[in-house]
Amino acid sequence: MISSIHSPKYKRFCRLIIERRRQQGITQSQLAEKLGRPQSFVSKYENGERRIDLIEFMEIAAALGVDPVEFVRNFQETAMEDGI
Repeated sequence: MISSIHSPKYKRFCRLIIERRRQQGITQSQLAEKLGRPQSFVSKYENGERRIDLIEFMEIAAALGVDPVEFVRNFQETAMEDGI
């Protein structure tokens, strides 16, 4: 069984978070500052070295001004399109 942190679905989830951050022109350091975390926190989950939990996801979404429900809907749609 593949580790969930290395699954195609989790990788897609992280890519979508990265896309949202970049679309807003926010650097990893700027996001980390908004979260009150070190830049390495953002780097590690973006690079697949660390898994984020639901609470962390909600904090990231809030820091990016992203509606978490809409984000999850988009994730489900794109995962289905990609056959994941």
